[in-house]
Amino acid sequence: MSDNIDRRRVVAGIGATALSVGLAGCSSGGNGDGNGGGETPEPTDSPTPNAGGGGADVSNEQQSRVDEFVASDNYDGAIVDATGQDEVVVDVGAEGNGGAFAFDPPAVAVSAGTTVSFQWTGEGGQHNVVSAEASDFDFDSGDPKESGDPFEQSFDDTGVGLYVCEPHASLNMVGAVVVLE
Repeated sequence: MSDNIDRRRVVAGIGATALSVGLAGCSSGGNGDGNGGGETPEPTDSPTPNAGGGGADVSNEQQSRVDEFVASDNYDGAIVDATGQDEVVVDVGAEGNGGAFAFDPPAVAVSAGTTVSFQWTGEGGQHNVVSAEASDFDFDSGDPKESGDPFEQSFDDTGVGLYVCEPHASLNMVGAVVVLE
């Protein structure tokens, strides 16, 4: 018990220190670039690979489609870069959306020709994997199930695969596969 209290005090102390350092930086009169010059850098319009920070070379249009569709609370805007792999695993029934009602990872980028293996965790009740209307691909794992053999889907063409778990779509159990060249 005392270990938990000591950890809480350390974490609270670190948080207070970080807050005071952050506030001091805000009041220093500088522009945040460390030189105190007061000039604000101009924003750039150049596209960045995967604005969510996952590292895959996803276009702005692909990123936008994923961001607009994937409303799962375990999606932080990063599309996981799994390009170059022959097979990628997505857990079905991962933690998210108030229980085991998520896909993990919720968004993944793969190379054309990759097989995505959707594997049931056995958590959260019965799930399935069905392409959404806005998806560039058409696939369906069949009736919802709690466990069993994985559902494997090969993505041979480029595009954005958007999918849902039908029984838990209202809980935002949704995901995306971005297929790159």
